[in-house]
Amino acid sequence: MRRRGILTSGLAATAALMRPSLVRAEAATTLKFIPYADLALLDPTVSAFITRNHVLMVFETLFAMDENGVAQPQMLEGYTTEPDGLTWTLTLRDGLRFHDGTPVLARDAVASIKRWWVNDAFGQALAAATDDVSAPTDKHIVFRLRRRFHLLPDALAHPTNTMAAIMPERLANTPANVKLTEIVGSGPFRYLAAERVPGARNIYAKFEHYRPRPSGAPSFCAGPRVAYFDRVEWLTTPDPATQVAALEAGEVDWVEQPLMDLVPTLRKKRGLALEVMETKGLIGFLRFNFLYPPFDNPAIRRAVLKAVNQNSFMDAVVGAGGTFDDHCGIFPRGSALANDAGMEALSGTATVDEIKRDLEKAGYKGERVVYLSPTDVPRIAAIAQVGSDMLRRIGMKVDEISTDWGTAVQRSVSHKPLDQGGWNMFAAFTSGLDMSTPATAQLLRGNGNGAYNGWPQLPKLEALRDAFLASEDKVAQIALAREIQAQALSDVPYLPLGSYFQPTAFKTDLHGMQKGLIQFTGVRRG
Repeated sequence: MRRRGILTSGLAATAALMRPSLVRAEAATTLKFIPYADLALLDPTVSAFITRNHVLMVFETLFAMDENGVAQPQMLEGYTTEPDGLTWTLTLRDGLRFHDGTPVLARDAVASIKRWWVNDAFGQALAAATDDVSAPTDKHIVFRLRRRFHLLPDALAHPTNTMAAIMPERLANTPANVKLTEIVGSGPFRYLAAERVPGARNIYAKFEHYRPRPSGAPSFCAGPRVAYFDRVEWLTTPDPATQVAALEAGEVDWVEQPLMDLVPTLRKKRGLALEVMETKGLIGFLRFNFLYPPFDNPAIRRAVLKAVNQNSFMDAVVGAGGTFDDHCGIFPRGSALANDAGMEALSGTATVDEIKRDLEKAGYKGERVVYLSPTDVPRIAAIAQVGSDMLRRIGMKVDEISTDWGTAVQRSVSHKPLDQGGWNMFAAFTSGLDMSTPATAQLLRGNGNGAYNGWPQLPKLEALRDAFLASEDKVAQIALAREIQAQALSDVPYLPLGSYFQPTAFKTDLHGMQKGLIQFTGVRRG
């Protein structure tokens, strides 16, 4: 596997590759962190792990999810609902301020919600159920619904995909398809845009006027979010060996995603700790573009699904560094909605010759497949390599575009034809937290231009999702989840490649990390 070749060359060149920006932290008030990739896009509407981590630092949400999966008031003092469930009134806490010094007002929240729900899977469901959302006073946000939507707090609380980050009205009025360059939130850290070095460095400073919730205990993303560091430095360092060497030398405090091959060795190092923060795992996928041949053809997508061997994909990621699930359906193993419906499509029993015949029968005529293959994030590079080899093996003409992850993210949002910078397929990961419910599973949306990159139109899948969100009965939801999985494995909006648990590595003098996602509140030294 080429992944191991890359690792070997990186280890040999560690001394030469040590970056001058990775200097030893002299002050206990600075946290030095190596993210898994460069922060290429800053806007909260971007669906990428790296952007999500940034958003959790800079922004706040009206509700926040606790460790039990319950939405709790966060920026809110409280809320009320009318007996018919059609009117919700949310009341902001006193004293909230944005990083530019302006007060947080209800109209800021309304504008932010309207921008957020354009692209977010859960937000789109809330928008469809809403007649009007308004700010009758500076403190009150009023939702008037056209039908009951008991998941309203959950929609405004979910911390993954594209969360409902609250920003000043002047920024929230920017169309959702236009990416923000000015980043102003009301969260515990300010983003220092003037110190940004694209591809190398992003800097955050503690927001002195931030007001954590006055009561309760930190729980996942809910409760008091306290910043203990005055400054957090994200130092982009693509080479895995350089990352680990900097951590071992004490030049950085935290490496978000050490290469899995290095994990067994790191576990033996004194002064270092490894923990899985994303406790619902990471799920690999290959995403199709539905706008252009060949993957606008469902029979071709189903034929390619037969070629997926999840063991091969996950072994390329994990190696000897951990365990993985190579029987991963639409919902992650161990989640409340995990089931076996339609899983025969992922049996891996079809031969290459059988798949080639299926492709020919489906109408594949050797069309070029423009395949985005990120090289700078090891876990993504691993599945991308296995995926391109799989496509070639079954006879597809692959035009592999090797690029960095930030560029792949930027290109993946393009609707343009192939000869104008478009694409057919890309490799990436989503979180098990995202895929635990159809409400937040962006990959399951089939609403055309409103869907996640690839823009499938899948009316049967959409109808099942709508039924799931409308149901308040747990038994009915479980039955609908089986139907959703079976339909998804027939429509094939993406290829599920298996899941694994990625540990993060940090110095043992760091304490207070919250399980669930990478967060910087609550983290302290000593």
